[in-house]
Formats: sequence, C-alpha cells, structure tokens
Amino acid sequence: MTTVRQRRVGKGTEAAEDQPSEETNVKPDGKIPSGGRLWNILSITVGGIVAISLGLLTSVYVATLHENDLWFSNIKEVEREISFRTECGLYYSYYKQMIQAASIQQGLHGLVYDNKTESVRTINILERMNVYQEVFLSILYRILPIQQYLEPVYFYIYTLFGLQAVYVIALYVTSWLLSGTWLSGLLAACWYITNRVDTTRVEFTIPLRENWALPFFAVQIAAITYLLRTHLQPVQERLTLMAVFIATFLFSLTWQFNQFMMLIQALALFILDCLDMLPTAKVTWLYIIQISGLLLVCVLQFFNSMILGSLLISFNASVLIARTIQKNLKKGGLLNRLGKLILHVLLVLSLTLLINKFIKKILNLESDEHIFKFLKAKFGFGATRDFDANLYLCEEAFGLLPLNTFSRLSDTLLFYVYVFVLFLMAVAAVIVAFRNLSITLFISLISGSNQAKVMEKMEECTITLKPDAAYSLVHTVLFGCLALSTMRMKYLWTSHMCVFASFGLCSTEVWKLILKRVHLYTSQRAQVIKYSIPVITLLYISYKFWPGIMDELSELREFYDPDTVELMNWIKSNTPNTAVFAGSMQLLAGVKLCTGRTLTNHPHYEDKNLRERTKQIYQIYAKRSPEDVHGILRSFGTDYVILEDSICYERRHSRGCRLRDLLDVANGHIMDGLGENEPDLKPSLYPRFCEEIKKNLPSYTTHFTRVFQNKTFHVYKLAKHK
Repeated sequence: MTTVRQRRVGKGTEAAEDQPSEETNVKPDGKIPSGGRLWNILSITVGGIVAISLGLLTSVYVATLHENDLWFSNIKEVEREISFRTECGLYYSYYKQMIQAASIQQGLHGLVYDNKTESVRTINILERMNVYQEVFLSILYRILPIQQYLEPVYFYIYTLFGLQAVYVIALYVTSWLLSGTWLSGLLAACWYITNRVDTTRVEFTIPLRENWALPFFAVQIAAITYLLRTHLQPVQERLTLMAVFIATFLFSLTWQFNQFMMLIQALALFILDCLDMLPTAKVTWLYIIQISGLLLVCVLQFFNSMILGSLLISFNASVLIARTIQKNLKKGGLLNRLGKLILHVLLVLSLTLLINKFIKKILNLESDEHIFKFLKAKFGFGATRDFDANLYLCEEAFGLLPLNTFSRLSDTLLFYVYVFVLFLMAVAAVIVAFRNLSITLFISLISGSNQAKVMEKMEECTITLKPDAAYSLVHTVLFGCLALSTMRMKYLWTSHMCVFASFGLCSTEVWKLILKRVHLYTSQRAQVIKYSIPVITLLYISYKFWPGIMDELSELREFYDPDTVELMNWIKSNTPNTAVFAGSMQLLAGVKLCTGRTLTNHPHYEDKNLRERTKQIYQIYAKRSPEDVHGILRSFGTDYVILEDSICYERRHSRGCRLRDLLDVANGHIMDGLGENEPDLKPSLYPRFCEEIKKNLPSYTTHFTRVFQNKTFHVYKLAKHK
C-alpha cells in the first residue's frame, strides 16, 4: 500500500463594459477625461500584474506541496512512477513511451497500433484515450534543447503545475469581468488557494485528465463572460468567438468527459435563451462552437464513436432544428409564450432522444452504456446487479458530496458569501425572467421611437440582470447540482463558486439592490461598501489561513511503498519483456508504466469489451474453480497473475460494496459475512479463489505456480496446458 511518512533527514459601469476596469468618470459628450483614461490604464496594468503574480504563486505553491509530500527530487525513478497512481500511471506511460521511442514517427506508430495495453488485441490509443497532450509534450521535449537540464518527468509535471497558473488567472479575469474591479479577481484567487482541498487535487493526481482540461474550461468561461457583454465591436466579438472555440477545442481534446460538462453548459444557455436573458445570436454561435469543437476532436481521435453518439451533439442539433421550426418563439403575451416554451422544450427533448438513439443504432455504440446504468441506479430507477454500475456506486468519489465539504468552505467565509449572493441573484433572475416573458407584447405595441425610452425608464425602476451575470448564475446552479450528486465533480463547482461569490461581494448592482430595499442607497455608499467588504474579507482570510499555509509548506514527508517497489523490480528482472500480466486495473496501470509489460486490462473504462474483460479477470477474487479461472486468464494470453491481499481481504468498503461482494452478486452467489442476501442468491460450489490458492492444494498447483510474494502481493505463473 502506498503511503507517505515523515522524512528522515541526514457592477462596473456600463461605459466601461468592454474591458475589465474600475468605474470611470464620463463627460456628457461620452468622452473619458484624460485623467480617467490614465487611471483606467493604471488599474488594468496593476490588475493584470496581480493576476499573473497570483497565478505563478499558485503554480509554485502546488509544486512545492508535491515535492514536500513525496520528496520527489530524492526518490528513485520507479518510486516516482509508482506515485502516479491508477489511471494517472497509464496516461503517463504513453508520454514515457513516446520519449523512449527511436523516433517521433515510431512513437506515433506504437500508439496507433498498440498491442501491449490490452493483450491479444491491437487498439488505437489515440482513438480510445485523450492522450494528445502527452504526445504534444513528448514531441516538445524531444525538439527543445532541454534534455541535459530537465528530466522528462519534471518537464511533464511542471507543465501541469504551469496550467494551474492559467487556471487561476482565468478565474481571476472572469470575476473581474463580472464585477468591473480586479479586487474581485484577487478575492476569487485567494479563495481558490485557501480552499485548495476542495478546488483542486492536482498536487497528488498530476496526470489526471481533469487537471489538463479544467484550466481550458476556465478560459472558455472567461471568454464567454466577455462575449456576453453588451456593446462589443464586431472585431472584438469575432476575436472572442475565436478564443471560445480554441478553449472549447482544447478542453474537449484533453478529457473524455468533456461532452457531459458541455451538455450542462448547453443546458444553461438553453434555459437563459428560452427566458430571453441572453442574445439569441450569441447563444447560437456558442452551440455551433461546441459542436464544431467536439467534431474536430472526433476527427483527431479517428472518428471516436463515443463522441459522435454524445448527447451534446444531439441536444445542440435539436435546439437549432427546433428553433428553425418555431420561428416566433419570443412573441406574444405571457400565457402564449409559456405555451410556446413548453412545446419548445418538449420538441427539443424529443428530438434529442430520437437523434441520439438513431446515431447509436447506426454506429452500434455501447461505449457509454455503463454511465447511464450508473445514473439509473444512482437516482433510484431500480436496483441493479450490473457489475460496472455497482463498481461506480460503491466508490466514494461517485457518491453524494459529503457535508464536511460545506464546513471547510464556510471556514473561509466562501460558502456563506456564496449562498448570500446566490439568493439575491436567483431572486433577481426570477423577476427578470417573468418580466421578459410578460413584457414583449406591451413593448411591441409602443411606437419604435419610444421603445428605447420606455426600456431605459423601466431599467431605472426595476431590477436588472446583465447577460454575463445571468449565465454565471445558471452555470453555478447546474454545476452545483452535479457536484452535490457526484463528489468527484465538485472541482467544477467549487472553483466557479469562488468566482461567483467574489463577483457578488464586489458588484455595484448587488449592493445597489440591497441598499435600495432598505432605503439607504447612495452612489457613494454603494462604492464604499463595494470595496470595503472585500478588503475586510481578504484581511480575515490572510490572518486566519496564512500561518496554516506556511506550516503546510514547511511539513516534509517522503514517498514510502516498499512492497510495490519490490514487485516492480522483480517483474523487470525476472520476467520476459513479452510477458502478459493480469490483476486489478489500478495496479496494472503501474505495471505498464514501471515495467513496460503487456496488460490484460487497465483503468480507462470507456470501452464495452474492456469492461467485460475486466469483469472476467476479476474472477480471481470470486468463488470460482481453479480450472475456470485458469481458462479465463489463458483466454486473454495471461502468463502471470498478481493477487492483492488488500482486495482479497478488503475492509475499506462495507459489506455489499467490497469487490468480492460485487462479484458474488453478479455471479449469483451469496456474499461472505453476516448480513442479508437477496433470496435468489445461492451458495457457491467453490471457495474464494484468491484465498484458496494460497493453500497450495494440488488442484491449484496444477495450474498456478507461486513465483513471488511479499506482505502485499502474490504473483503466480500460469501453466500453459495444451
């Protein structure tokens, strides 16, 4: 088991909406005085410097934590590689493979025609997995003159830590754009850092796909926030659309779950467009960008069928088709519009299901069926004995968000501020949405020359919500629901929570709304509160958390996993390069990275054949006869099987969620231990394989010979019967 131990030492103004800046004085003729322009330039310069500085500091901070936690610079290469646990090790192995290839062309050929990741099969890694980032980095490392100064592993991890700087800068800029003051960005970045446990896990899961993707997602959100501002020049709009497209493409290229995240984003755009809170033309462009970015990734991934069959493509296409059919969706009175909206929603949902079902039928697509089985079981639409669905259901990461998360977020005041701002913005959104639905007919009856005056007068007297703020509100609500239902997805929500809370605290509109409700509003008073409250919050955060951060940076540990190191060294020294290994998918990812041996299965689970193969391999932990297990393993070309005591005698999960329990139920067998069993489950005719094989009974030694063991692992060589 891998552990660490202590080291042994020997509202910004409408006039300024096109840029993230402080409020400026504007003359009656619309021109900004020279003094105001200089102040504006100075503010942008200072804000930009602060953003870059905070981004770099965050990058150095997480890099230092990683070094202090593992003593990465001092441990052996095999220990460094073992520290890339589970699927992280699998992804990094392709970077290592490209680095060690005789040429770039040979390395690419090895990925396109890979026969070591899944035994007795040749698969296209570039089609199956999102590893273009590893390919790009390996090529960059080979062509840059840095080999003498920087080891490949450091080039890799420093790139990931560098992306954290991009991430923080993007969050900073988004908050700045929303509020009109860079003080908001400063507060968002500080909250992100002080809530690190809940905003990122990059320091201990470096190669994980989300650590590549989320910085680009944050950049995309910043670009969308700017795009949704009013009065953009055509050139500004085109450049912003290009930025959105590039960020969307990079986000899609680096994470296999991109389609589900962008589907939620598309739902946010759809809701706001239906309620007439976003410009329809810009929303249409965003739908098209999502589709085109995903299709470009599909081409690069050799027409990956899971992308073509994604709900996102079906949904966006359905929205565009439905909009063409219903051309007068936003005209008429309140009841008329509500009726049209209900019909529109039903039409979009029906088209989405039909298009998606048609595509999956044509492509015979089943790669993502485990996700829908998991969702069906998770939300109570019937119990399931499906092994794959239960494997996800029993993992803490796919469970509900723990309540102690809110306790940690409250310590920094983030959660309190977030709920406060969310409540105010939600109330404003409901009022604006109702007004938008009911006012269209009234405005249409007014002559064209008076419409602008009427609208201006109404905005002075009623609550308003800018398009960028409306998008941010719905975005945070939808991703909040995702995080509450699935803990692993909390990092998509908590980072935006920092942005949303800081924006609300520094927003002129929010304080104006509050002060008007209590009849205390003056422009000066709103400005004082807008700046003083965030400053007080920053001082509180600094006072409370700075000592803890310093203590954290001074705490030194080291990587310690001697059993796994011993296993990897034995495999490299005592087995042929062509040997095929079976075992748990988490461990086998490390076997591939550390030894280069061929695997029977691995943690990248988005393939039906692999899921079925993994279930078969895992019969080593079920109640099966030695003949059955031997036959299964040999069918996949297995030479050696690795048994782990931590799985065979698992105590981490409760009864019913242990791997052996999931296998027993899937096989129709009664589970071990005290407790209830479903009435149709039967006792197995055989004992548990992983326990019985250690007794060296003749029925087992005929097929399996133990060749290695330590306190954690047992390796058996399979007999090759004719």
